Amino acid sequence: MDLHLLGWNAHWRALFEPYLSQSLVPGRVIAEHRDAYRIEIESGALAGRLRHDAERRSELPAVGDFVAVRLPGPNVPAGDGPAIVEAVLPRRTAFVRRMAGRRSDDQVIAANIDTVFVMTGLDHDFNVRRVERYLAAVWESGASPVVLLNKADLCEDVDRRVGELRTVAIGVEVLVISALTAERVDAVREAQAIREVRAHDSRGRHTTTHRELFVVPDGGLVIDTPGMREFTLSDADDGVDAVFADIDGLSANCRFADCAHRGEPGCAVREAIGRGEIGADRLAAYEKLIKEMRYAESRGDRTAEAERKRQGRIGAKAIRRMKQDG
Repeated sequence: MDLHLLGWNAHWRALFEPYLSQSLVPGRVIAEHRDAYRIEIESGALAGRLRHDAERRSELPAVGDFVAVRLPGPNVPAGDGPAIVEAVLPRRTAFVRRMAGRRSDDQVIAANIDTVFVMTGLDHDFNVRRVERYLAAVWESGASPVVLLNKADLCEDVDRRVGELRTVAIGVEVLVISALTAERVDAVREAQAIREVRAHDSRGRHTTTHRELFVVPDGGLVIDTPGMREFTLSDADDGVDAVFADIDGLSANCRFADCAHRGEPGCAVREAIGRGEIGADRLAAYEKLIKEMRYAESRGDRTAEAERKRQGRIGAKAIRRMKQDG
């Protein structure tokens, strides 16, 4: 495939320049599996693995990344591999989440993207607070969000729910669609197979099992990702400020610069809540995301400190062994 169809341009050529002398070729990661990547180069797709172990999960290639690839040996049939990913080119944008579980690390969901479609159903699974969380991550990524409200055919009061969402999706395009009746689906193109949701809770059944990039026939690229049961924000201060621009703007008018909006005199945010301009639940959601990020940051600091101590112990043991051997 012509890499230009996958977004290759002068910007990426300039970033790839240092690798030309190393007999490497450019490629783009089009699919991510458990222990390997599918990479598109000019001569076709191939399997690839990272040459060196990355210190952090976020340093691994992600779908959408442009990479420098060392091809398999000359005796390996075309399309077989694996090829070796020697380097990941600097990302223009990156949609990131904090990894689930105890490990303090970030996971790049998709890289070098322009638009992120945040889809939620207008059925029983409709959740404004969840959309706020995703919008914060999208704004932080450097991409632009678009909210898709699907299953309009199952909602008796679409206008009310659209109104609820517009109070939190400030400056974001909101599209109402129905995959079942094809209402306004021209706004987005279907890329992979879908399945019906469970009847009792309107939750989806997993069909997409890996992340993959598709070329849209009419032009453009789409990255499809599996659903995520847990989405914890990473370092997303700017993204949260963008989503809660109303609260951020009101805060500038508080009497105290360090106002926590918890009963201090002259709190512009609390006054706006009293006038009904914003809801108390929105302030609570803002505070929850801020608290979550601060906790993630502190946990990251503790993890880094623990790793430094572990490396220090390893070094001390090595020195002791050297002295004993000497």
